Amino acid sequence: MRELLGHPYPSRIPKGVFVEQWVGISTDEFHRAKDADVQYMRNRHPLLDLGWSRADCVRYLTSLGLAETPKSSCLGCPFHGNAQWRHIRDTSPSEWADVVEFDAAIRRGNARANASGNRLLGEAFLHRSRVPLSEAPIDHVTAAEKAALQIGAEEAEELENGVEDGCSPWACRGDADAMGQTDFGLAT
Repeated sequence: MRELLGHPYPSRIPKGVFVEQWVGISTDEFHRAKDADVQYMRNRHPLLDLGWSRADCVRYLTSLGLAETPKSSCLGCPFHGNAQWRHIRDTSPSEWADVVEFDAAIRRGNARANASGNRLLGEAFLHRSRVPLSEAPIDHVTAAEKAALQIGAEEAEELENGVEDGCSPWACRGDADAMGQTDFGLAT
């Protein structure tokens, strides 16, 4: 964004100069709409201004012949289910390589690993099995996972499909309460 404004880091951006960024959060997820955290950006939420839900968006996109628009999410989202990880691995080798590299890079966290600045007490992993993503059992929910989590077939299905609501770089869900996503295509 700074480069778009003609002021790449570390140059200062003059007061009153900003970029307006439109973020596609619908009424179903209004709680995810946030203001920009820097002075040189202004977030706008046009779908909220229109009062559109995800269903309204799908209807509109269908009328344009674009019915297969996937929900968005970050590639390295720890809320992905096994099906989402397989989709990345099987359809986009370069993105899979990136996310495996990212998973390895976060293993030890950093000096600002949490809000109080304390280092991680353990290791960070993207996959819930707490093994490197390149080794994670993404082809199915394992019996060991079911036993460790004391879950049945229905809950295992939920783990397979990941978190229902997508995320965006501007508004991460930050929780895993809702499960059951089946249309797990990723926007690129």
